[in-house]
Amino acid sequence: MDKNLLDRLYRSFLREDIGRGDLTSEAIFSADQSGRADIVARESFIAAGAEIIGGRVFTTQNPAIEIINPLDDGTEVQPGDLVFSVQGPVIDLLKAERTALNLLQRISGIATFTASFVEKVRDYPVRICDTRKTTPGLRILEKYGVVVGGGSNHRFNLTDGILIKDNHIAACGSISAAVERVRLRVPHTIRIEVEADTLDQVRECLECGVDIIMLDNMSPATMREAVQIIDGRALVEASGGIVLENLTAVAESGVDIISIGALTHSAPTCDIGMDWS
Repeated sequence: MDKNLLDRLYRSFLREDIGRGDLTSEAIFSADQSGRADIVARESFIAAGAEIIGGRVFTTQNPAIEIINPLDDGTEVQPGDLVFSVQGPVIDLLKAERTALNLLQRISGIATFTASFVEKVRDYPVRICDTRKTTPGLRILEKYGVVVGGGSNHRFNLTDGILIKDNHIAACGSISAAVERVRLRVPHTIRIEVEADTLDQVRECLECGVDIIMLDNMSPATMREAVQIIDGRALVEASGGIVLENLTAVAESGVDIISIGALTHSAPTCDIGMDWS
């Protein structure tokens, strides 16, 4: 987590919400009034970012705000549990409240949702990963939530690795042609991953000697056949249409990695509030 990047993000989020000023708070309170409030769980969830997200939003608004006893990432909380407390100028606490809570609710929701996938396949030698299906502007935070929930990150952006997908293949003409062009232009130290929709494409990937084969939108039965064909000659990733209901069947197919866009694009938010103390 790049703290300089985070601070820029938080400042932009606060500007969006505050605009030219908090008309309500500034009309009620003086600039020298101080107070304390508690950030409280309204339901059960896994806490993510109490200090680096929620707390840092408050201190970005005003460095004089004190963050008190933030929970460690990964802590399981119950309704009524204290996530952390804040103390400082009343106006600044109220200005930062909604932005801090929105982010905490979103990222803790992703951590909690991810943990449900990780737990379901904990007896299998498989890794749960996210994708690039994230909210623009929130990727660094959403992928952080995945890690807190026990998952792993796939590519953060397009510079993080080679992944030849269906549209690359369609525009280029074949997997072989695309792989050949990639090998001419990227360092040999970078692994090559290719998305395969059929078993024939799996075989073509093997003929090309790719490092990772992504089995895209295949049934668990077809995945098992693909894993047998690959036979350890490449790392195997499953992706596409994977939900909690079919997760175990996918893990049982023998794949090494399961990437799930829903971890970030469909995670429910957690209910967290701020109570004046």
